[in-house]
Amino acid sequence: MKVCAFIFARGGSKGLPGKNIKLLHGKTLLQRSVEMAKQCDFVNAVYVSTDDNAIATEAVKHGAAVIHRPEHLATDNASEWLAWQHAIKSVDQRCEIFLSLPTTAPLRVEQDVRDCISVLEGPKKPDIVVTMSEASRSPFFNMVARSESGIRVVCHDPKIIRRQDAPEVFDLTTVAYAARPQYILDSTSLFAGKVEAVVIPKERAIDIDDIHDFEVAEFLIRKRETP
Repeated sequence: MKVCAFIFARGGSKGLPGKNIKLLHGKTLLQRSVEMAKQCDFVNAVYVSTDDNAIATEAVKHGAAVIHRPEHLATDNASEWLAWQHAIKSVDQRCEIFLSLPTTAPLRVEQDVRDCISVLEGPKKPDIVVTMSEASRSPFFNMVARSESGIRVVCHDPKIIRRQDAPEVFDLTTVAYAARPQYILDSTSLFAGKVEAVVIPKERAIDIDDIHDFEVAEFLIRKRETP
């Protein structure tokens, strides 16, 4: 089983400029993802896909190989899925398992990643494994959408009048994605095939998108890493 870990880190970031090489308790977010990949003894190779020279330098510094991402795959509107396809095609050696470890989830632990691989290799035979955490709000009760006629509950079902009757819902996280490379190459989106998931505790599932998320992550990681 040859597992190739990929970290996708483009230079542009509107929510938190320069976040991929921003220091979080002494280490850049990119460094933390690379180190996590190298910590996993089942990972055979680590690649960073980027359009940015500073990110490429940081990747090499910490022992990852660089995949130079074309400019059209690094814009705000570019498809991450297409960047995945480009990365797989760019790798000389054949990967049996594609593993994505986004920089935006620095609180992941090795077991989270290992669990994704186990589910992918397990009896359910999914095409791809995602990570998720228990949602704080339910679209059946306290998530609303605005329209010209006013505010409405996102999911309305007259049969569901108690929270206990509603389906359990989750938030997708960016802790890890594990997939068969051929599925990514042959499909147009993540949910085009059979998808399974690993549930991540909320304290490890934060997804850094803006400075507020970053400050929360820094508080939690300082608490975890400070003796």
